[in-house]
Amino acid sequence: MSKEKTKKNSTVKTWWKEFKAFISRGNILDLAVGVIIGGAFNAIVTAFTSILMSVCTWGVPGGLSGLVTVLPAANENQKAPNNIMLGGEPLKQVYSTTEWLALSQNAEKTGFNNTIAAMYTKHGGSYYFSNAAIIDWGAFINAIISFLIIALTLFVIIKVVNYLQKKREALKAQALEAYYEKHPEERPVPEAPAPAKPTTEELLTAILEELKKKSDSGESAK
Repeated sequence: MSKEKTKKNSTVKTWWKEFKAFISRGNILDLAVGVIIGGAFNAIVTAFTSILMSVCTWGVPGGLSGLVTVLPAANENQKAPNNIMLGGEPLKQVYSTTEWLALSQNAEKTGFNNTIAAMYTKHGGSYYFSNAAIIDWGAFINAIISFLIIALTLFVIIKVVNYLQKKREALKAQALEAYYEKHPEERPVPEAPAPAKPTTEELLTAILEELKKKSDSGESAK
């Protein structure tokens, strides 16, 4: 039993050492920090995108969410049930906000209730039957604009970060040069440049000259 316990303890210790080595790696820690910063940065970009989207769609009636197309019903499930009456008429596929408010405010007379309200979805300034086949152009345009805004924001941030890094490196180089001017004895000696390798044309020329010399020497020997 003691040998089995010793073996289990050694196995646990080995796993624990491997786990510590794994979580102590620099790239793992950098990844964890990157994920946390990325989450916080995503919140900033999302808020900024929402502000720009509100400005861009300011003059659009009902906003981009109102840009939808209702396709003709392909089956009965996509049609509003005509056996349910609302305001003395069968249910319609689409209600404007004005009609919807009038029906809901006079619920006792119109028969408006929560069950009917749950059957409709609001897009912009209108209420659409939820089972209807709808092409949501607004969501598509919104996704494109959001992508462009996020891409532009990231591009500007990366440009600024690269500029600041280059500026910092230039300042470090200036400070190092100023230090070497005061302490020239500490300036590292530049390494001698490596001899230039002959080009392909030079090698071919040298080979042709060697062949010519050998041919000339052979003819003279005859």
